[in-house]
Amino acid sequence: MQNQILSGIRVVDFTHIFAGPLATQTLGDMGAEVIKIERRGGGDSARSYGQSADEPPMSGAFLALNRNKRSLALDLNQEDGRQVAKDLLLDADVVIQNFRIGLMERWGLDYDSIAKENPSVIYGSISGFGHKGALSQKAANDLVIQGYSGLMSFTGEPDGDPVRCGTAISDFSAGLYGVIGILGALMHRARTGQGQQVFTSMLESQVSLLNYFFADYWLKGVVPKPLGTANRLGIPNQAFRTKDGWLVISAANDSMWRRSCAGLGVPELADDPRFVSLPLRYENTKALVEEFSRVTGALTTTECLAGLEAQGVSCARLNSLDEVADDIQMAELGGFIDVPRGDGGTAKVVATPLHYAETPLRVNRGVPTVGQDTEQILTELGYSAERISALRESQVI
Repeated sequence: MQNQILSGIRVVDFTHIFAGPLATQTLGDMGAEVIKIERRGGGDSARSYGQSADEPPMSGAFLALNRNKRSLALDLNQEDGRQVAKDLLLDADVVIQNFRIGLMERWGLDYDSIAKENPSVIYGSISGFGHKGALSQKAANDLVIQGYSGLMSFTGEPDGDPVRCGTAISDFSAGLYGVIGILGALMHRARTGQGQQVFTSMLESQVSLLNYFFADYWLKGVVPKPLGTANRLGIPNQAFRTKDGWLVISAANDSMWRRSCAGLGVPELADDPRFVSLPLRYENTKALVEEFSRVTGALTTTECLAGLEAQGVSCARLNSLDEVADDIQMAELGGFIDVPRGDGGTAKVVATPLHYAETPLRVNRGVPTVGQDTEQILTELGYSAERISALRESQVI
């Protein structure tokens, strides 16, 4: 079997819900061995998200973020459970956790406790409001961070109520920054042999995605307001209704503006005195959108796309999720994959969007049930059959 980029790296995963599981799954797709520590009994609470009482605890939210992992179910409120966890951490290359601040310390599983015996360990922590500061202990989730970060203040339609971004963007941005941090720390350790802590948070990660909005605020004092589908980096730059649906058009400069007019069959519009330069288009945005909407509304989406694409204009059909699920381009990219599920069968999920020419990502393991691999993992740690049996009888595992 061809080695992957993180083959031989053991990750102990104390994460749950979205942010942390995305990080550990990405490392697993790169070839790391990931051992997911779950709460004895129910496991990761995301297992039951959106599931009715008569459905198995293997939700879409869980299936999407937990392949390439083995599951060990522990009661960490028992001393023996904490000892099992510590034994794993002392043999780990990487630890990632996103519990509330202070919990790992209370269990004696924090970085300082583990690094005394495993100084090369890389210990990643993903928090809500950050690892320090007045709000570090504040409870957080994606909605809370979208609100606090400022994102929701300019998401939605003009003069409308605030709107949440449809995906858990604060969670997922934190998970991706977590991966970046871990990979950097692994490179540092390869050069020096030294482990370290890596911190990121949902708040910092979300704010980082708003980078140019903050730069504009500090440069010009501009506080962004909701623009619907529009983007003030270019005009037109939004969704337009067609005769049979919607499409998005992005003309970020004067050249693209002229080509978009030609592509829609109205080349004369490019020379309209109201629209001949980007500053003028900013000033006359409402009129421009009305003109473009009149044109696109008289054409089908296919007709619009044919003309615009012939001119090299950035544009696309506005797809629904089911249309993307059957999209040819995504299929050719291998964007959707089938993974085994521990309770039987397979599930289709979104692939990690990375392509290494020499060390490709792979699905080496499916999505486990709670504690599916407990006995195997403990045996590998050197636990005897008698000790494993005793831990089971005492309800530690």
